[in-house]
Amino acid sequence: MRLWTVNEMRAVEQEANQRGVSYDQMIEQAGAGVAFWVDGVYGREDEVCYAVGLVGSGHNGSDTLAALIELASLGWVAKAYLLKDLPVDDVWRQRAAEAQIEMVAMEADKGFDALEEWLEDADVLLDGLAGTGFKPPIKPDLAKLLENVLHFTDGLPIVAVDCPSGMDCETGTVADETLHADLTVCIHAVKTGQLRLPAFRYLGQLVQVELKLPEDLSSYPNVVREVASYQDATWLLPDRPEDAHKGMFGKALIVAGSINYTGAAQLAALAACRVGTGLVRLAVPGALHTALAGSLPEVTWLVLPQEMGVIAAGAEDVLFKNLEDVDALLLGPGWGREDTTGEFLRQLLSGGDHIQRRTIGFVLSDDEALDQEKKVTLPPLVLDADGLRLLAKLPDWPRLLPQGTVLTPHPGEMAALTGWTVEKVQEDRMETARHFAMLWNQVVVLKGAFTVIAAPDGRVMVIPVATAALAHAGTGDVLAGMVVGLRAQGLDAYDSAVAAAYFHAQAGWVAEQRIGGTAPVLARDVLEALVTVMA
Repeated sequence: MRLWTVNEMRAVEQEANQRGVSYDQMIEQAGAGVAFWVDGVYGREDEVCYAVGLVGSGHNGSDTLAALIELASLGWVAKAYLLKDLPVDDVWRQRAAEAQIEMVAMEADKGFDALEEWLEDADVLLDGLAGTGFKPPIKPDLAKLLENVLHFTDGLPIVAVDCPSGMDCETGTVADETLHADLTVCIHAVKTGQLRLPAFRYLGQLVQVELKLPEDLSSYPNVVREVASYQDATWLLPDRPEDAHKGMFGKALIVAGSINYTGAAQLAALAACRVGTGLVRLAVPGALHTALAGSLPEVTWLVLPQEMGVIAAGAEDVLFKNLEDVDALLLGPGWGREDTTGEFLRQLLSGGDHIQRRTIGFVLSDDEALDQEKKVTLPPLVLDADGLRLLAKLPDWPRLLPQGTVLTPHPGEMAALTGWTVEKVQEDRMETARHFAMLWNQVVVLKGAFTVIAAPDGRVMVIPVATAALAHAGTGDVLAGMVVGLRAQGLDAYDSAVAAAYFHAQAGWVAEQRIGGTAPVLARDVLEALVTVMA
């Protein structure tokens, strides 16, 4: 789903109108799309359904009238409650009258008796009073209507047309009287302020209606922003034919863990398995192997040199000898921040200059020896957690990363990588991620409420989930394992990050629903919910 600012949407509509797609044509398309969703979600076969629309005086109200007209054509009984009476020559008022839609203006319903009666019989309420151009403060007449609607809508499904009335779609603020929608049908694009709090809490399920606009409009936004959907994420997953074997689904190598953070290695490895990776190999300091091996029978192992329970400098040589057939490599979960592990990371990322010689039992000429030299090339990388903190300490670190690396920082780690404060990172998360993805020429996953995935070419994808269920230790390790698992299965860096972040967020939401709250959710609960989400 597209993600635009209100001004970007306004500019596109204006140019489309100038190019021959009239506002009335756009309203008709919007109304048909809203009706499609209302009928599909709330309609019932072989029964007459009742829809009431709250109609404002702008384009949002016209979209709602158009939706009611389309619903009437589908057999619904549709009624329009007008914030203000519309002029008799208003084209959409005339079309509604022709469709035999009953209309009442608020000024003619002094005690709101008609509104109460209509809502008692209604199967669904369409909120089309104030659109995406709304700016606070809310006007008294609109506030009065919304306050009365709140008294009559207990349990009645509410569908917001483009956005709930009283929401500022630039800033994400909402008026106290704003209705909580069960379904928000965005017209052509989700608006950026809708993916901010508190606005997001009022949206319910988020869907989009396409307008048939020219594809060559100069006003289309230069920045490609999108909101991830179920379809987007699902289409990215690789096919799994019935005659498949494990070799078809990649080999992921995960370098994780230290004596103080054993669980991080376990969570990342299990997550990589759960997203369908054919073979997961876990590289850990030797002290962790005995503790973990019994709980992870599905993975294979690579025991690394250690120093006091953390990865030791020199462990890179063990990795260099075990990169054959590795399709993706995860670095960082549970490492700790000791200098010895930082040196290991520096040496590992400098591996492009590391030369391995094949040792054989006789002397070669200089030319023959050069032919036997093999330059080490790292597989596609994912860096997470302490790996990012240690990376930030390396001079000119972006130069050390192979192209196609995925960086998965939370705001604190992003601050360490950029030299910014956390507050500055969070001011405009989409722009922060986009700017540094382009600067570093890598994929950036800026974690948190509405996780942002940014690509080096300027694309931005936002995950439409905000839940405190994911605000627990270990959930980031789960995400990192998912990214490397999908990367190993052949998805490119951006797609693997998008799919992993989407399904990870959905798993957090499912875990919250199962447990009945966010505080008790553990990372292992997210992993268990991932089974349902992936299935």
